[in-house]
Amino acid sequence: MPQEPTTSGGPVGTGALYARFVGPLLRRDDGADAEQLSRMTLLALGQAALRRNWPLVSGSLESLGAELQRRDPRLEQTLFGCRFANPVGLAAGFDKNGVAAAIWHRFGFGFAELGTITWQPQQGNPRPRLFRLAEERAALNRMGFNNDGARGVRRTLERQHLPPPGQRPAVLGINLGKSKAVSLEMAPDDYAASLELLAPLADYAVVNVSSPNTPGLRDLQEEAQLRRLVERLRRLPACPPLLVKIAPDLEDDAIDTIARLAYEEGLAGVIAVNTSVHRLGLDGRRLVATGRTLAEETGGLSGRPLRRRAVEVLRRLRATAGPALPLIGVGGIDSAEAAWERISAGASLIQIYTGWIYEGPVLVPSILEGLSRQLDAHGCRTLSEVVGSGMPWRP
Repeated sequence: MPQEPTTSGGPVGTGALYARFVGPLLRRDDGADAEQLSRMTLLALGQAALRRNWPLVSGSLESLGAELQRRDPRLEQTLFGCRFANPVGLAAGFDKNGVAAAIWHRFGFGFAELGTITWQPQQGNPRPRLFRLAEERAALNRMGFNNDGARGVRRTLERQHLPPPGQRPAVLGINLGKSKAVSLEMAPDDYAASLELLAPLADYAVVNVSSPNTPGLRDLQEEAQLRRLVERLRRLPACPPLLVKIAPDLEDDAIDTIARLAYEEGLAGVIAVNTSVHRLGLDGRRLVATGRTLAEETGGLSGRPLRRRAVEVLRRLRATAGPALPLIGVGGIDSAEAAWERISAGASLIQIYTGWIYEGPVLVPSILEGLSRQLDAHGCRTLSEVVGSGMPWRP
C-alpha cells in the first residue's frame, strides 16, 4: 500500500510559492517571456545540481523531495532493463543540456529525458520562438534543437558526477536529434556520433525524428529512412535501450508501419507524441507577440489541445504493436485523470512538460496520488494491470 502523502507544511510549500509568484506570470500570453523564464529556472537548477552536496543546498533539496516525492510500490515498473520508481517523467525539451540531471528525482519524477541533443552545437531558430497560449494551457514552439552539442552535454553531465546507469534515483534518458546542417543522407552517422559519445551516461536513448522545427527531419519517420537509421545505431557497441519518438500528425498506416518496424528492429519502445503542426481547432488564435494567427505561424503546438490526438495515436500504436512493446505517452497531460487515461489506453509511462509549467511542481505528486487512488478504486495490485486495459477514471 502507498505511504501517506507528505504535505508541504503550509503556505511556504513549493506549490504555494509557485502559485503566488510564477502563476500570475503564466495567466497571460504577454506575461514574462517564456524562454527567458525557462532559462533563469534552469540556471538556478543547474547550480543546485552541481552543489547538491553542500549542506544548505542538500537540506533544501531534501525538503523539496519530502514535499514532492511519493512512494507507492504499486507504481514501480521495470521496462527495457530500467527500474522506474514511478511512471511520471519529465519530457525532452525542458532540460536540453542536462544541467539538472542529478536532481530531477527531487521533483518527484520517476525519470527525466534530457535533450534534444545534436552532435553539433546549435543556437536554434531566430527569436521569438516560444509562445504561451495561456487560456488554452498550451504553447507554440519553434526552438530548433538549440543545445550545446553532444560533447558539451557530456561535459555538463560529467561535472555532476552522476551515479552510473541503473544506480540512480531516477532513470535518465537521452533524446537525440539531427544536426540542422547535416543532410538526411548523412543523418545516421550524425545520430550515431552523439549516441556513441553519450551512451555510457544514458539509461536509455531516444531517436527524435518527429520535431517539426528542423527542416526535413520528419522525413526520417518514413519506413526505409527510419530502418536505416535504427540499424546504424543498434550496431554501436553498448547501445542502450533505443526508443523512437513519433509525431501526432502521422496517418494511421504510418503509425502501423512504425509499430511493426519497432518489433522487427528490436526497439525498446515508442514515445507518442511530439508537438503538432496542426492547429487543432486554434487556427484563428492570434499570438500577442507577433500579431499573427496560429495558422500563419510555424512551429509545434503542445499542451492541452494535443490531448485527444495523442490518445488516438497511442491507442493505434497499442492495437498494432500488441501488449509487449512499451509505450510512453506524452502530450496534453496536465492532471491525474489525463495520466490515467493515457495509461489505460496503453502507455506504461507518461511524460509531462507544458502541463508541468502551467500547473507547477505540485502536478507530479498530484498525478501519483491520483494514480494510487485509482488503483484502490479498481482493486489493482500494480499499475501494469492498468496498461492498455481501458479501465475508466473513477471520480
